[in-house]
Amino acid sequence: MTSRRVLSIVLTISWTLSGFANEMRAQEEDSDVTAARLPVTRVILYKNGVGYFEHSGKVRGNQDVNIEFTTAQLNDVLKSLTVLDFGKGRITNVGYNSTAPLERRLGALRLPVGEKPTTPQFLEALRGARIEVHDGAISAAGRLLSVDEREIPGKGDQKITVDQISLISDNGEVREFDLNPSTSVRLVEKDVRQEVGKYLKLVASARDQDVRRMNISTAGEGERNFLVSYISEVPVWKCTYRIVIPKDGKPLLQGWAIVDNTVGEDWKNVELSLVAGAPQSFIQEISQPYYARRPVVPLPENAMSTPQTYEATLEDREGEVVSELTAAKVSGVPGGVAGGVMGGVMGRSPSTGVPPPAPAFDATIAAEALESSTTVAQTKDLGDLFQYKLKDRVTIGKNQSAMVPILESRIAAEKVSVWNPANNSVSRALWIDNGKDLTLDSGSFSVMEGDAFAGEGLTEAIKPGEKRLMSYATDLGLVVDAKQKSENEKVTRIVVSHGALIQTTEEREERTYTVRNRDISGRSVLIEHPIREGWKLVKSVEPAESTANFYRFRLNADAKKTSTLTVKEYRPIAKRYEINNLNDDMVALFVNQKSINHGLENALRGILARKNAIAALDAELGSYKEKTVAIIEDQQRLRENMKALKGSAEEKSLVERYAREMNEQEDRVQSLRKALEEAKQKREAAQKSLNQEIAALQFDVAPQE
Repeated sequence: MTSRRVLSIVLTISWTLSGFANEMRAQEEDSDVTAARLPVTRVILYKNGVGYFEHSGKVRGNQDVNIEFTTAQLNDVLKSLTVLDFGKGRITNVGYNSTAPLERRLGALRLPVGEKPTTPQFLEALRGARIEVHDGAISAAGRLLSVDEREIPGKGDQKITVDQISLISDNGEVREFDLNPSTSVRLVEKDVRQEVGKYLKLVASARDQDVRRMNISTAGEGERNFLVSYISEVPVWKCTYRIVIPKDGKPLLQGWAIVDNTVGEDWKNVELSLVAGAPQSFIQEISQPYYARRPVVPLPENAMSTPQTYEATLEDREGEVVSELTAAKVSGVPGGVAGGVMGGVMGRSPSTGVPPPAPAFDATIAAEALESSTTVAQTKDLGDLFQYKLKDRVTIGKNQSAMVPILESRIAAEKVSVWNPANNSVSRALWIDNGKDLTLDSGSFSVMEGDAFAGEGLTEAIKPGEKRLMSYATDLGLVVDAKQKSENEKVTRIVVSHGALIQTTEEREERTYTVRNRDISGRSVLIEHPIREGWKLVKSVEPAESTANFYRFRLNADAKKTSTLTVKEYRPIAKRYEINNLNDDMVALFVNQKSINHGLENALRGILARKNAIAALDAELGSYKEKTVAIIEDQQRLRENMKALKGSAEEKSLVERYAREMNEQEDRVQSLRKALEEAKQKREAAQKSLNQEIAALQFDVAPQE
């Protein structure tokens, strides 16, 4: 039985890279000294998940500017980067580290090693290189020949596999060494050591692959102001509101924004603006190196061939950046709004040596304290967008989050109860009447009323001057019952014009809402009645307002009482009948429905009489045609008989008789044709007269009661 012993091999590749290392270190130190790092000074966050960033500061002479980004940011930065030198200077170059796959970058080395080689694999890649091997007191120098595995006896029948290296000395001697913890290998050749150094540097750079360092090279004279701006993908900022309802006066609305800094750099004392809007933006991976696949075309032995060109194929590589969001400190936000508010709400107790009683929350005092102590943002309408610009600068650490105050205002709001048929429940809501100068972004809100939390909910964006219901709790004091009653269709109008009769009927329905208020306080109730296509309200009760899907009817429900609301609707239905297609049964139905008056009834019956006369003429024409066809068929029979009599003894007598019959039949045919022509003319005249009468018929009548 064979097993593999896992050896902890200490491979000491001891070569002198001090010159190379010192040179690289000097370059990095020199870069740190001469390059300027511009801090973030201004941030504007949008609702579509992008942010606008500004870095500003000063540069001197030919000083470079370094800015770090994450890989997720780089694509947006490359398509939006704007660099401004406000002095006597110019931008000479903008460079950044590429992210070609490590496998492709390693392939450019002369060292055939993968990303994660084992010690034997690494040594195998160095075959042919000059090395020195030390194993305790034994040492040898020469060129690496091979790295092999061999088995050595273990305990019992077991065998152990070990790695063994072979080298050839300068005098041609082949030496073998087992790779064990006491074995060390030294690379002798300088170019091999340098190639290994490049390999290790590339492998080390893969650990920092999410950091992109952009270097902006400048050329100019003296000290100058410098600005760099760009957009970047950022988490969407969120809104949350507090509504404090005092006993008297308008409720206080306070808005907060939740902001996340995931761009890989601290925001220190930045000017922050939040925009409620979504300008168009997209993702395009222009920072990703793309490689075209080219065919390998072999060359013939005796002639050179010209490679054909083929359609290029691009290789897309997608990555995912996961950001960790934590809490952050915000400069400019009052030191603990809750603390400041509670100080004003709770009041103070005289120093008596006895601990003051636990204070209670009071919404009226809280509204006054919040209104006087909170710093909010300046609001500005930008057309399709709306901006909250914070008055105080803020500080949010890298990969941290914060809540910042954006607005505070007294608002006109009515507390109502809302019933909706979808969930058949009653909700407590605030009917907000937004001011003319304020845009509220979508988000969550909490309501404080009296001495406690009253509820919370969600709201969509509210434009200036717009009214909006904001539901925050269930109203357990109200019970609403809805019952529907339908009526039979009723004819409302008959219109006769252009040869058609149009009958308009109405389908009527009424829905009665019964509201029982079990509470000791009255309610202002909004009943949401569905808007249905084709249905119209009977103008008896006007809705307070209408939405895309509901009428909202207001109903006052007094304490401990029952109130009702009846909503009546109708749907007009039009039916079209061609006058020329009417019959006696249909006219009788109109008469029984009392949908036509006597004048229209007489006109319709007169038309039916003319239609019957024309029908009689049609029957007469049909009779003439049938008789004519019968005579012609009989004449054909006689002609066939006469042909059959040729050469017979009876031919003469029968032919004379058949000839007399055919003469008589021909006289009858002529008479029938004359009668048929007269009947046709009569029929045409009657039809023309009927058509004129139908076209001239005009009626617009209401149904008889």
